[in-house]
Amino acid sequence: MTQAKVCFIGAGNMTRSIISGLVKQGYPSELIHATNPSVGKLDALQQDFAVQVSHDNCAAALAADVIVLSVKPQLMATVCEGLSTLDLADKLIITIAAGIPAARYPEYLQQPIKLIRTMPNTPTQIGYGMTGIYADDSISSAHKTICETLMQSGGKVVWVDNEAELDQVIALAGSSPAYFYLFIESMIASGVNMGMAEDKARLLAEQAALGAAQMVIQNQQLSVTELRQNVMSKGGTTARAVETLQQGGLVELVDKAMTNCVARAQEMAKTF
Repeated sequence: MTQAKVCFIGAGNMTRSIISGLVKQGYPSELIHATNPSVGKLDALQQDFAVQVSHDNCAAALAADVIVLSVKPQLMATVCEGLSTLDLADKLIITIAAGIPAARYPEYLQQPIKLIRTMPNTPTQIGYGMTGIYADDSISSAHKTICETLMQSGGKVVWVDNEAELDQVIALAGSSPAYFYLFIESMIASGVNMGMAEDKARLLAEQAALGAAQMVIQNQQLSVTELRQNVMSKGGTTARAVETLQQGGLVELVDKAMTNCVARAQEMAKTF
């Protein structure tokens, strides 16, 4: 991938996080180009990472080997229409938009294309991201390697066997940071209600969440259920708290939330 010129259409947080990871790993900044209507975002990218920037999507895409479509789903059709006059036959197109099926992009771009769909999450911004990737059998191993290299700059990646699994990736990783934030937010609020200073409650909750995640990562020989049970003593404080969560329907509520997340992704696929 050392010779590939990469163009990011859109200069939001996800673009910034991927570019940051690439540059930190030694990828030549002169081979990276970002476009966006906002001058501020482009100026920041150029200043921080010495990449090329412009407002001209077509010129940047034409010069690139890899085009990363990093715009919101509701803007995708318009952005792609603007690129449809270009010959994209020899270019790899990577999209990070949720809810838009792969089959829609050739329609948007009005030509056959080589496309890989990805679904990263926001911790990609700090190098702890999780990205699901899907490509059909027409995509070469070389192009798959390019995509994987890009996405690994922000964390870990997992290839899914079929496109429908990307909706499950959204529920498990794409949207799930918000679930954890809500849980941590609720813990902090409870601590404050019990009389603790908010900064102390936040420190306790955030470090406990970080430690719990690391325990899962570093103890692959144990199931998550075993890790939970190892914290619990019969009749103890943890058991009382966990029983309260279970009796309140936490397990069923999480399942319902994730199911609704997938359903919304499927709805979006019909909208765009």
